[in-house]
Amino acid sequence: MGADDAETISTIGTNSAGVERAGGAGGADAGGDLFWRELRKVTQARIGLGRTGDALPTARVLEFRAAHAAARDAVHTSVDVDALGERVAALGIGTPIRVRSRARDRAEYLRRPDLGREPEDFSEVRKYLSPSAFDVGFVLADGLSPHALATHGPDLLAALVDELAPHYALAPPVIATQARVAIGDHLGAALGVRTVLVLIGERPGLSVADSLGIYLTHHPRPGRTDAERNCVSNIHPPEGLGYRQAAAVVAGLVAGARALGRSGVDLKDGSRTDAVNSAVVEGISER
Repeated sequence: MGADDAETISTIGTNSAGVERAGGAGGADAGGDLFWRELRKVTQARIGLGRTGDALPTARVLEFRAAHAAARDAVHTSVDVDALGERVAALGIGTPIRVRSRARDRAEYLRRPDLGREPEDFSEVRKYLSPSAFDVGFVLADGLSPHALATHGPDLLAALVDELAPHYALAPPVIATQARVAIGDHLGAALGVRTVLVLIGERPGLSVADSLGIYLTHHPRPGRTDAERNCVSNIHPPEGLGYRQAAAVVAGLVAGARALGRSGVDLKDGSRTDAVNSAVVEGISER
């Protein structure tokens, strides 16, 4: 989330004499153009846009408008629950349970975030309750980018199942529409899971309109705060975090939450620490 907040628009360069010059279209020198091309390989931000006179080049203006339209479409496009349900069911962890929040439509969902945090009806969830509690539950929520859920949700869930199924009892997945993150607290508590994972479409930005996030809450119950959750965000391969990478981080967080007895600010992602402490890195540091 917040991809657009990080974007930087750079339109003017300065030569060695301190004279303004155009970058990109409008007369950039070969060296300057090469500099921006190389830098764009490591960021999706809008940089080195150039100028034509006192304005941006037409191509850059059209790119911006297209990105803005894609972001708006990602928010307002509904997820095809039937198609999503078929792909999720094929993963073999149970028939998806379908719920919706108290928000009646997309307009109300955007105006009333509080309604998106509570399920409209628990009856479908209660059908799956059993005397033995599940270890981990999954909620696939449309959030602010249903497009992201449709694009990445099933494959991300598949990676999570591969990581977690050998070690934990997994609850049937829940597909929640017009949903916010906190809806997972209600659903996780109703399912009796020790840890709930909410896969949710993140707010689209002007660089990325299809990013997913995973919110982990240990011992979910209504009233949990954001400080009691952990988030793995920016999941949208190939540019963003990959499915396997995200699943590995989440598996570590699930294990950590069970050992610690809680999730949130006291639970840290140790995957990067493990990488830094690896034999390969130690060998490099000794050279």
